[in-house]
Amino acid sequence: MSRLIFLLAVCLLAVAGLGRAESEETPAAAVEENLGKSKQGSATDDEVVARDEERIKLDGMNVAQMKELRDASEKHAFEAEVSRMMKLIINSLYRNKEIFLRELISNSSDALDKIRFLSLTDKGQLDSKPETAIRIKADKENHVLHITDSGIGMTKKDLVNNLGTIAKSGTSEFVNKMGEAKAEASDLIGQFGVGFYSAFLVADTVVVTSKHNDDEQHIWESNAGEFTVSKDPRGNTLGRGTCVSLYLKEEAYDFVEQDTLKTLIGKYSQFINFPIYLWASKTIEVEEAIEDDEDEKPAIASDEEGSVESKDSESKPKTEKVEKTVWDWEKMNAHKPLWTRSPRAVDEDEYTAFYKSFTKDEHAPGAHMHFVAEGEVSFRSILFIPKDAPRDYENSKGRDVISRNMKLYVRRVFITDELTDLMPKYLDFIRGVVDSDDLPLNVSRENLQQHKLLKVIRKKLVRKALDMIKKIPADKYMHFFKQFGNSLKMGIIDDHSNRTRLAKLMRFHSSNGSEMISLTEYQERMKEKQEFIYFMAGSNVEECKKSPFVEQLLKKGFEVLYLIDPIDEYTLQQVAEFEGKKFQNVAKDGLVIGENSDAKKQKVEALQTEFKPLVTFLEKTALKDRIEKVVVSQRLSQSPCALVANQWGWSGNMDRIMRAQGVHRQNQESHMFEQKKIFEINPYHPLIKTLLKSVDEDANSDRTRDLAVVLYETAILRSGFTVPDTVSFASRIERMLRVSAGVSDDATVEEPEEDEEEVVEEEEEEVAAEEEEVPEEPTAEEEPAAEEPVAEPETKDEL
Repeated sequence: MSRLIFLLAVCLLAVAGLGRAESEETPAAAVEENLGKSKQGSATDDEVVARDEERIKLDGMNVAQMKELRDASEKHAFEAEVSRMMKLIINSLYRNKEIFLRELISNSSDALDKIRFLSLTDKGQLDSKPETAIRIKADKENHVLHITDSGIGMTKKDLVNNLGTIAKSGTSEFVNKMGEAKAEASDLIGQFGVGFYSAFLVADTVVVTSKHNDDEQHIWESNAGEFTVSKDPRGNTLGRGTCVSLYLKEEAYDFVEQDTLKTLIGKYSQFINFPIYLWASKTIEVEEAIEDDEDEKPAIASDEEGSVESKDSESKPKTEKVEKTVWDWEKMNAHKPLWTRSPRAVDEDEYTAFYKSFTKDEHAPGAHMHFVAEGEVSFRSILFIPKDAPRDYENSKGRDVISRNMKLYVRRVFITDELTDLMPKYLDFIRGVVDSDDLPLNVSRENLQQHKLLKVIRKKLVRKALDMIKKIPADKYMHFFKQFGNSLKMGIIDDHSNRTRLAKLMRFHSSNGSEMISLTEYQERMKEKQEFIYFMAGSNVEECKKSPFVEQLLKKGFEVLYLIDPIDEYTLQQVAEFEGKKFQNVAKDGLVIGENSDAKKQKVEALQTEFKPLVTFLEKTALKDRIEKVVVSQRLSQSPCALVANQWGWSGNMDRIMRAQGVHRQNQESHMFEQKKIFEINPYHPLIKTLLKSVDEDANSDRTRDLAVVLYETAILRSGFTVPDTVSFASRIERMLRVSAGVSDDATVEEPEEDEEEVVEEEEEEVAAEEEEVPEEPTAEEEPAAEEPVAEPETKDEL
C-alpha cells in the first residue's frame, strides 16, 4: 500500500515539472508599443492612409506617380493675349457645347491621317502600334471622358507648341511641309489648336497623354489658366498616339452617358475614315446552371427503368436564363460615306438604303443625283427628291422655318444643317449632303469664312437640282409636280437667273385637252405667225372655259393656258417671254388676236364709227366716273360685254385673291381696288344693238340708263370682279324683271288680312302685358298692422 502511494506521488511530481518546463520554453506575449501602426488601427492611421492612397488612381496613375509627376512637371504660361482668347473660345465662339466631341474626334482623325501618310514611305512607323482607330471611354463614377487615338502622337515640344498656343495648327504645319515635299495630304481637317480648346467648354481640367515615335511619353495638363508638361512616370502605356482626358464640369456630366455619346458620334462623326469605338454595355441572356441543395437527394428507383432515368437527370444539370450586362468596344461608324465613291460604283439599292437611313423616310426617293463639282471650290454631293411632300410642307412656307434637309460636311465631318444659304427657299424640299475638301473655315467649324465660296456651291447645287428635276421620267413627273410644283413657281418669282430653266419645268392646264402641258409643248402647237402665248387665270378650269375673254380665241382655234392656282398668274407676270414668245393675259387690255391686216383695221374703224353714240352715252352719262373708257371689243363672241383691266392693273382673278388675303385693308394697296376698268362691248350682240337703238331714240329715259347700268354690273360679275353696291344692283334687276313680266312699277306688296281670332288674341296679350307693367297695391290683409299700446282692463267684465 505504501509503495502504491509512493508511485502516485512520483507521477504527480513529474507532471508538475513538465508543465513548468513548457511554460519556461514559451516566451511571454510582447505588448505592441505602437498600436497606431497595427493593421487594426484607427481610420487616421498613416499606414492605412498610405494603403488607401495606393488604391487611388488619377488618369491611370496612383498617388506616388502623381507626386512624381507634379515634382517633375514644367509649368508654362500661355502666350500673350491667350487668356482673352480662351474666354472668347469658351464663352462665345461655339454655340453648342456638344461641338467639343466633334472637334476632338476630328483632331484624332488628323493624327491618324498623318501616321498613315508617313507609313506609305516608312512602314516602320506603324510597328509601335499597328492599329489605326479612335476609342472613346467614359468613367461615369469619376466624370471623366477619355478620347484615345493611335495616331502620330506628339513630342514634348509639340505639346508645348501646339497646345500652348491658340490657333497654332500642327495640321497646318504638316500640310505645309508635305506641300514643300510635293506630296498630297488632302484628307487632313486642320486647325488643331483652336478645335482642341473647345474641350474647356465642358471640362475644368484637360489632361493630354501623348507618345510619339521619336520621343518618350509625356503628359500635358491645363485648367485653362496655365499648363504643365512632364514626362509620364508610367512609361510607354500608349505605344503610340494621344489620349485626351476631360474632367467634366458638373453641368456637363451628361456627356459621360452612353446614349448621349452615341447620339453625338452618329450626328457629327459617323463618316470619319477611321473606325470609332465606344466602350459600351449591353444586356444579354445567358443560361446558368442551378445548384441543387445538399438536402435534396434524388430518390432511388426500385426498378431498372427508374435507375436509368435517375442517371439521365443527374447527367443533365438544371439551367435558367439570366440577364447579364457585358461591356465591350462597339463600332460607331459602320456606314461609309456613299458620296465619296464613284457614282458608277453605287447601285440603286445602295442609294435607297442611304436615303432612308439619312432622312428617316420610309419611302424610296423620287429621284437622286450624285456628282462631283470641281473648279473654284470642289465638293461632292448627293441630292434626293422625296417621293411625297411632308404633311406640313405647304404650311411651313410662310414661316421662317429651317428645313435642315441639306447637311454640310468638311472632309466627312458634319458641320451644320442650318445653313439657309446652301439651298434657296424654293428648293428646300430637296435633301442631300455636301462634302467639301477645301471649304475655308475660320476659327470655329460652324462659321464659314468666305461666303463667296458658299455662293459658288449654292449656284452649282441649284443647277444640278434643276437638272435632276428635268430628268425625271414623264410618267413620274406629274406626281412630282403636284407635290412640289408651287415651290418651283416661287422660284420663278425669286430666282431671276434661273427663270428660263424653271419655266421649262412648269405644267399648266390647257384648252387643248385635259392633260397638263409644258410651255415647250404649247409653243410647238402655236399657229403660224402667232406672236403671243395666251393665258387665262381663274379659280378652276370650268370658269376659265366659260370666261368671256377666251370666246373669240377658242372660236378661231387658238390654244389658251388655264391658270387655276392662285400663284400662277403672278408667276407668269414675272416671265417676260419664253423662247422668243411674249405672254398675253387675255383678261387685260391690249389683246391682239391673229394678224392685224389692213382690212381688219378698216372693219374695226367702221364699227367704232357706228357705235360712237353708244360709247359717248356710256362714258359721259350712264357710266360716268365708273369706267376708264368704252371700247368696241375684238375678244367677245357670245357675251354682250366685259370689264377688262389695263396692262398694269389687277385682273378679276387677282382682285379676288388680294381681297381674300385682306390686302384691301392696307392703304398702300387700296388704289388697286379703286382703279377704273375698261368696258368692252360686243357690237354683234343683240342687247348692245338694242341699247344703241334706245340711245338714238331717247338717251335720257330711265329704262335706257337702267339697261346700261345692268349690263355694266353683269359685266363686273362675268369678268370676275365684285359688285360694289349689291343692293342697288338687286333693285335694278327687280325693275328689269317687272318690265319683262309686265308688272307696273307702282305695284306694291299686298299685305294679308288678319283673322278676327288672331286680333282678339293679340288684344288680350296687350292687355295682359299692360297689367304686368302696372304695380299692384297691397291689400288690407297684406298691409302690416300698426302696433298700438294695449289698454289694461279696468273692470272684471273687461277682463
